[in-house]
Amino acid sequence: MRWSSVSALVAAIFSAPALAACQNRAPVSAAVSSITEADVARRVAILAHDSMRGRSTLRPEIETVASYIASEFRRLGLKPGGDGGDFIQRYSVERVRLDPVASSISVAGSTTWRFGTDVLYPPFLPVADMDRSARLAIISGIPDTAAPPEVKDRALLVVLPAGIDNALADIDRILFSWSRAGAVAVMIPVSLADSSWRRMAERQDQFRTQRSWDGGEIPLLWVREQAAAKLLAAQGIDLASLARARHKAQAVATPLDVSIKIRRQVASSLSPPNVVGILEGSDPQLKNEYMVFSAHMDHVGVGRPDATGDTIYNGADDNASGTTAILELAEAFSLLAPRPKRSLIFLTVSGEEMGLWGSDYFTSNPPVPLSQLVADLNADMIGRNWKDTIVVIGKEHSDLGQTLARVSARHPELRMAPIDDLWPEERFFFRSDHFNFARRGVPALFFFNGVHGDYHRPGDEAHKIDAEKASRVIKLIFYLGLEIANAPSRPRWNPESYRVIVQRAER
Repeated sequence: MRWSSVSALVAAIFSAPALAACQNRAPVSAAVSSITEADVARRVAILAHDSMRGRSTLRPEIETVASYIASEFRRLGLKPGGDGGDFIQRYSVERVRLDPVASSISVAGSTTWRFGTDVLYPPFLPVADMDRSARLAIISGIPDTAAPPEVKDRALLVVLPAGIDNALADIDRILFSWSRAGAVAVMIPVSLADSSWRRMAERQDQFRTQRSWDGGEIPLLWVREQAAAKLLAAQGIDLASLARARHKAQAVATPLDVSIKIRRQVASSLSPPNVVGILEGSDPQLKNEYMVFSAHMDHVGVGRPDATGDTIYNGADDNASGTTAILELAEAFSLLAPRPKRSLIFLTVSGEEMGLWGSDYFTSNPPVPLSQLVADLNADMIGRNWKDTIVVIGKEHSDLGQTLARVSARHPELRMAPIDDLWPEERFFFRSDHFNFARRGVPALFFFNGVHGDYHRPGDEAHKIDAEKASRVIKLIFYLGLEIANAPSRPRWNPESYRVIVQRAER
């Protein structure tokens, strides 16, 4: 479906002439019948229209999208779950860069490492101002989240085993765990050719956009191998010998005091939106527990042209399709009589493409206590690929998988088989917004049709969406959500999954 002009699109967004305000309550069959192929196609066409410019979190068009969704939540009679009695919840991000001249690492009585010359701040990590002094400890062996006890109040020089490039593949969790254990900083000797080092130094000085609502993580710094070897040699320690260690990480104390000074420059700040609508449950007790239906409304914006010269990455499948699911679910549940026993939260977030920003903020700052969230059903890419199957990732982690199997068996008319994760090596469970719920203890499922040739390309356009298939996926999510919302007990974790996903994140 294509709109002839931007004015026609805006009129369609804010007047929604095809749908009257939901005032008449309906039984389940009538409520679910409001989820239609035509509605899915219409909503995807709005969200993935060229005028939305790919819905980048850092561009004004995301505000148009959020306003559209908020107006729909308001029309459907949902209660606002955002800031100050509004449907919009905002979080802050900043455009920052390292100030390499004002930043340094000094080793008392020995040397001063300069950023760009002797040490680098990795371009993929947030930059925070820092003034800390600590005794240096040397870590050799293979690090993991179980930090050696000697890391407390220490600056760590971590010598990775030679040839094990993926030893810090789980760097976020390792840094978080070691930070909780009291470490001040992690410095890793790296061997790079002069040309590679210069390129990395240039990237270090560039502005980056990062979250500003959290912090406290210890910095990870790359130290030029020659500089680290010289420092250790003065202490009678051979860097190459340490790099041959294959044991579990061990710490060696040194008498050296290290002063770390990091300064950043802030160019600008933004406050991207999430949109939160709440439908109150009907049970006097269970209405204080909440089911969440989530999807990300952002995409990757405008980028390189394809073979046709198209530069707009419309994101119809990723994730106008999932955002449409949230709107269709909100409409269907708002029609339902009686309402589900538990309350429902309908959530669309921004910042997913930037690193799950919006869902991270929401789960850190929910409108109700996190302990009252019983489950999250996340829709991210549900409008392409196979006609009669949808991959549901995370079924093995809780009894939500068993509930889904029962619900699916009761509704063969949907002709929609929920199948297991086909790509476990891709770690998709950790790559969409449900993960921020899961790692904070909320059982979650991820509805996903897999990637395709148009993934993160201009070809992901509205006319390629299988709206009829998507409508059946949404109906399946509706029935599953209704089952969970009315169940006498909240979903339960698989103990091993809870240990790996939740308790490991808490350590």
